Amino acid sequence: MRTTPLLGLSLTLLLTLGFQPATTPSYPWLSHAYSPRQTLTSRFPPPPGCVRVSQAEGSFGQWLRGLPLLPAGTAVRLHNGKLKTPQTVHAAVLDIDTGPRDLQQCADAVIRLRAEYQFSHNPDQVHFQLTSGHDIRYADWYRGNGFVVQGEEVVAQARPVEQPTHASFRRYLDQIFTYAGTRSLARELKPVALAQVQPGDVFIHGGSPGHAVMVLDVARHTTSGQQYILLAQSYMPAQNIHVLRNPDTRSLGAWFKVKLPDNGFATPEWHFLPGELGRFQ
Repeated sequence: MRTTPLLGLSLTLLLTLGFQPATTPSYPWLSHAYSPRQTLTSRFPPPPGCVRVSQAEGSFGQWLRGLPLLPAGTAVRLHNGKLKTPQTVHAAVLDIDTGPRDLQQCADAVIRLRAEYQFSHNPDQVHFQLTSGHDIRYADWYRGNGFVVQGEEVVAQARPVEQPTHASFRRYLDQIFTYAGTRSLARELKPVALAQVQPGDVFIHGGSPGHAVMVLDVARHTTSGQQYILLAQSYMPAQNIHVLRNPDTRSLGAWFKVKLPDNGFATPEWHFLPGELGRFQ
């Protein structure tokens, strides 16, 4: 285990206690100051006897752990401001916009988090497939190479050249949300065994209907090796991205026990089949 001289504590233990890395992750959609006290790491310590699995500096997993949260007790609201039904499946709400349209649903929430991480490092890395299979790169889009959908055809269309600002990026994402979904996202993910689950992996069932839930964090018991995960989702209609609550084992709060062998994985609003875990490549 890598250690740090700060108070003689291990880095893993410091993260467990809410310590943030020297390099604060970037969350460019925030319109207010970032607070290390209102993050996934600070609000959700691992289950007793567990530590968070190691994540590299600057990795997607580390970025997810620093995600900002709205105050405890915040309700989940739909894109139109109405309350989600039910209000019993969430343990926290991410401090990230939903948008006023019914776009940022389940697969879109996964796309949003992955895209925001990439945007914060290098906007030109961002690209996603449409359900049609067309791969749409943000770099092409902001440089004036747009598209329109005509029936079942995706046709190239010139658009205004823009700078890669976050406002431009959000407009790009709304187009992706409109024409992507669980089917296209499932194609982009590499299957991974449940025993190898890592932060940033995705439970996904591609279909109509389908569903997608992101693994935000992973903790492991120091003696038994038992793994636990934190999960987040949006749903239909588009709603706040929220950390899921474990409805079956209340003592775990938001943590879910990973049960092996993989016989499927139940979340409060979906049961995923065996083998429905994927990873961004």
